[in-house]
Amino acid sequence: MSSEENKDQAQPNETAAAPPTPETITPAEPQQLKIPQEMPLLPVRDVVIFPFMILPLFVGRETSVAAVNEALGKDRMILLVSQKEGSDDNPGPEDLFPVGTVSMIMRMLKLPDGRVKILIQGLARAKVVNYVRSEAPYSVGIEVLEEKAAPPSLELEALMRNIRESLEKIIQFGKTIPPDLVMVLESLTDAGRFADLVAANMGLGVKDAEALLEMVGPMDRLRRVNELVQKELELIEMQAKIQNQAKEEMNKTQREYYLREQLRQIQQELGDIDEKAAEVAELREKIAKAGMPEEVEKEAEKQLKKLEMMHAEAVEASQVRSYLEWLVELPWGYSTKDRLDLKKAKKILDEDHYDLEKVKERILEYLAVRQLNKSMRGPILCFIGPPGVGKTSLGRSIARAMGRKFIRMSLG
Repeated sequence: MSSEENKDQAQPNETAAAPPTPETITPAEPQQLKIPQEMPLLPVRDVVIFPFMILPLFVGRETSVAAVNEALGKDRMILLVSQKEGSDDNPGPEDLFPVGTVSMIMRMLKLPDGRVKILIQGLARAKVVNYVRSEAPYSVGIEVLEEKAAPPSLELEALMRNIRESLEKIIQFGKTIPPDLVMVLESLTDAGRFADLVAANMGLGVKDAEALLEMVGPMDRLRRVNELVQKELELIEMQAKIQNQAKEEMNKTQREYYLREQLRQIQQELGDIDEKAAEVAELREKIAKAGMPEEVEKEAEKQLKKLEMMHAEAVEASQVRSYLEWLVELPWGYSTKDRLDLKKAKKILDEDHYDLEKVKERILEYLAVRQLNKSMRGPILCFIGPPGVGKTSLGRSIARAMGRKFIRMSLG
């Protein structure tokens, strides 16, 4: 465990069994305690403590251990303030949030490596007014943020019910929330304590949790907690939907593969593998290896299934077969880098073709535009003329000039 203040796995309102020789006191209600206006400050990483939470903390930094000892030497009260960045080993006042939680150190255990483990109980929200001691270990003047209880209302009841029902659904999806949390919430009628207890168990990020800690109004806090719970539920439902879709697709693919393998094995045993089945299997293998884009591969699979259902002698089967063979022969995924050197292109065109000045001039114009606008798509050059006048050789010359591979493909 690194030398830092960190959260152990303890749930709010849950008191862990005491170690053999710790210093302990009995938990108390915040209303029963007089909170001083000045106390030591303990920076904590990656966790926000809410009032009424009871949880253990490991304290490792020398200045933090000194702050704990100072609190133990007085009234055991200490202000826990979250760091803005958990990676900061020496946070200054500007690196800490302005609002924290006045807490009571209920138990302290010294560890062999020099660290201490403390069990704390959150008492009340408090704002840092000034730094009495501006170097660690810090001592601060505070202002306790008092909140007025929210009066009973339909909105209050509806928000609490909505949050409880949503939490039950979240737990059913397997989220690591204490299963008895909903039962505890059933007995709570105070909006502020209800919101804080949910926030403490939701595994919120430090910024979201701190924003809730800084909200003094209990109804505002409860509305925000409801929003965060609904967001979490929507995310979990979407995640489950995606996982189910992926599982169904995988099961479908596996089932299809299993059935095809069974069919192939049966046909082999019976000596009944016909030419059509072998042809379809060969085309399927070629499609898989062709490296086609996803949309093209889907269309190829669709056409292959159509071919599989057709009679081998059907006219349409011949057309589908030709189309698939043409698809798998295309050089999917292969490309070359264009060379747009106009002088070299002119030299190659002059070497390969005598006369044809207008045609060569148009080709050079095309290359010049490509040189100015490398992202241009098209136009496609089209040569028209009777056989033997040099259409194919012109294409071959353009390919040589641009450093491209030349492929001749008859389409009709």
